[in-house]
Amino acid sequence: MATYELTVNGRKQAVTADPGTPLLWVLRDDLKMTGTKYGCGIAACGACTVHVGGVATRSCVVPVSLIGERPIVTIEAIDQDPVGRAVQAAWVSHDVVQCGYCQSGQIMTAVALLKHTPKPTDLNIEESMGGNICRCGTYVRIRQAIKTAAQQL
Repeated sequence: MATYELTVNGRKQAVTADPGTPLLWVLRDDLKMTGTKYGCGIAACGACTVHVGGVATRSCVVPVSLIGERPIVTIEAIDQDPVGRAVQAAWVSHDVVQCGYCQSGQIMTAVALLKHTPKPTDLNIEESMGGNICRCGTYVRIRQAIKTAAQQL
C-alpha cells in the first residue's frame, strides 16, 4: 500500500491504495465518484474514460501509481469547462442518452476530441469515438451532438 496525492477535478485528495490499483477503482471506491463506469476492464469499451493531464484515458487499465502529478478530470466536473458544457448541452438537445451507462465515457471522449480538434470531420469523430461502445446504438446522435457542440464553440 502507498499514499498518493491526486488532483481530481481541481481538488487535491490523498488516497491509500495498492500501486497496481486501476485509477477507476480509486475514483469509484475510495473517492466515491461513481460517474465513471466499469464496462470491460480491458480498455476496450470506453465507459471508464476520464481525462488525465488533458488526455482521454481509460481509467480501468491505468494504475494509480502512474498518475503522478497529472490532474484528473471526471464527468462530475466536466461542466466546469466551456467545451464540456457545450457537449453536455448538445447531448441533451440531440436526446443522445438511452440507458446512459456509457455516456460519461462518451462525453469525456467527445470533450477531449473537441479540445484537440475544434472543427472535427466525420473521420476525426469516427477515429476518436470508435473505441467507445454504446450498447443502445446511439452513434448517429452522438456524431450529431459532437458536430453541434463544435458549431456552438
